[in-house]
Amino acid sequence: MDEPLLLELEGLVVSRGNRSVLNDINFKLKEGEVVALVGPNGSGKTTFIESCTGIIPFTEGSLSYYSKLNEKTIIRNKDGRNSNIPQIGLTLQNDGICGEETVEEKLLTVLNMVDEGENSHLIDSILSDWGLYHRKSNRVSQLSGGLKRRLSVLSGLCPAIFSLHPIVVLLDEPSEGLDDEACNILTNWIRTIASKGNGIIFTSHDSDLIKCADRIIKLEENKPITESSGKSSGAIVTMVESELVARQVSINSLINWTIKMELRNPIDTINRLTPALVALFISFSLIGNINYETIDNQIISLLILLPAFITCIISPALISRFSEADCGKWWYINLGTNFRPISSFMGASLLLPLPLTYLSWIILIGDKSELYSNEVLTWLWLPALCMLDLAIASSALHFLVSDLQRSQASSASLLLIFLVWPFLELSEALSSIMVNGMSFSLELGSPLISCLFASLISSLVWLVAVFLPDA
Repeated sequence: MDEPLLLELEGLVVSRGNRSVLNDINFKLKEGEVVALVGPNGSGKTTFIESCTGIIPFTEGSLSYYSKLNEKTIIRNKDGRNSNIPQIGLTLQNDGICGEETVEEKLLTVLNMVDEGENSHLIDSILSDWGLYHRKSNRVSQLSGGLKRRLSVLSGLCPAIFSLHPIVVLLDEPSEGLDDEACNILTNWIRTIASKGNGIIFTSHDSDLIKCADRIIKLEENKPITESSGKSSGAIVTMVESELVARQVSINSLINWTIKMELRNPIDTINRLTPALVALFISFSLIGNINYETIDNQIISLLILLPAFITCIISPALISRFSEADCGKWWYINLGTNFRPISSFMGASLLLPLPLTYLSWIILIGDKSELYSNEVLTWLWLPALCMLDLAIASSALHFLVSDLQRSQASSASLLLIFLVWPFLELSEALSSIMVNGMSFSLELGSPLISCLFASLISSLVWLVAVFLPDA
């Protein structure tokens, strides 16, 4: 009886410009199977791996995963992403690890994506097996290239150890940068994980590692794929026994990781705050000697909200973390369509607009407050709060731009200009409150309607930036 399927590619065509990188690929991965992808550089091995994650747009064909009940789900086809991939193990060619993480934190993040931390006490044993225990408290940026690669490969293998059912493991050049000892460990772990029913696909130029495969698929440019039998070499080793728990992958892993990285490097928040404070004190120097009774309230309201607006439109530090060693790509593959909306929230300056708006009021207005409505301070929070929608939309746009090619990114960055519109609407709302106090009128131009309109514009920009790329 044939083993159940885990993954299937049907009629896959992937193009880069006018060039077909993969052409009419039909491929099936069974439970317990190890498949090696070989071929010269540029033949499409990495594209094949990334196609199996669903992140690469298809010209033709489809990618499907099979559940433990052998139910087929189409993950992606030429029309776009249809569903998120199920749990997988993944090692990218460029590691996918942020340098600010510690070795232990990276492995904990991987385990929390699998079982919400019930097996975290087994980390020491796993790190010892791979010669990383003595460096578990070190940041990844402090590791040598070889140790960093060990951690990346181990992170890709761990989900298969702790999963309740067979999963797909994708390894892109896992032996690259590993010494002979680590390569031997890798070979034995691959065979051991496969013996538990997991399906493994890896790319490699290492002839010794290729010997552990059951099937060898050769990719060559402008040629059909060829297939041969492997030697299935490698020893079955004893691994840690996990506690069986139900998988509950959630957005909490990304949220916790982001907060931890932000707290570890608060200079990023300071860098975001600095231009806003500079703008505030420049505004103060410009209007300090102006007669407030004659100056347009619209100008005053613009200057009060300007520092908050500046913090909102500055590119998040989270983008630089995600761009490091394809860290963002690793998260995106694991979280799927949840990645963009959550990243836009976590990258936004959610803590800064409210206090900055009140600080601007104190500095720019100060003892001149008697010139304006008594309700201003009571309702100053409203436009400041609506600024959060603008911050989230701006963050989503920055993430969109970072994902695009340079030629496309320059055009997409112009979308930030749309955020000037909600900013002007919020300043109009504040100006109205300053003159006439708060009004709950539903007439066009009332403070409430202006704030709602600003939030609506920001939300539409956010929707386009978050969901259009996956369409």
